[in-house]
Amino acid sequence: MIDVSVAYNRYKFLGYEFLTWLWYTIENDFDLLQKSDDKIVTFEIGNRIVLENRRNDAVETITIKGDDAGLEEGLLALKKGAVVTEINLAYKSGELEWFFTLKGESLNLSNLKLPATGPVETKDDIEGALIEKASLYDMLFDFIDRLFTEFITIRVSDDWKKGVGIQIKSWILR
Repeated sequence: MIDVSVAYNRYKFLGYEFLTWLWYTIENDFDLLQKSDDKIVTFEIGNRIVLENRRNDAVETITIKGDDAGLEEGLLALKKGAVVTEINLAYKSGELEWFFTLKGESLNLSNLKLPATGPVETKDDIEGALIEKASLYDMLFDFIDRLFTEFITIRVSDDWKKGVGIQIKSWILR
């Protein structure tokens, strides 16, 4: 049996590839995102993306942030061999909207802002509010899980080498 830390280090590249695929898919294949949520309204890159380029023993970190920041620098970093390590996202499904950062190494969520919930006016409203918040977390986690499942299905198929992988490389090199 493989040691957990060895497996973690061996396969963390999948998280980085997932974030790169997600960026590509957001910009080029919104229909694929709709397979994971038929009520999706928008799924966009937010105001921050972090890339890392490891060369020899040096690690170069590129952070692009700001509401009107262009992602051209990010594509240039990808051309030079960088990987996406964190990406800030905005996701709207129906009337609900989430803002969060997804980290590639562990697929952890941070800086999560949930959709607004109803006000808690009485002591009896607390249980309902708690269930509503838990449901909002669950909806986002399910969406990310479905996206990751879609990515892994594509990644292990022949379509990755013959189709999607080539399309992503072309998108980076454009």
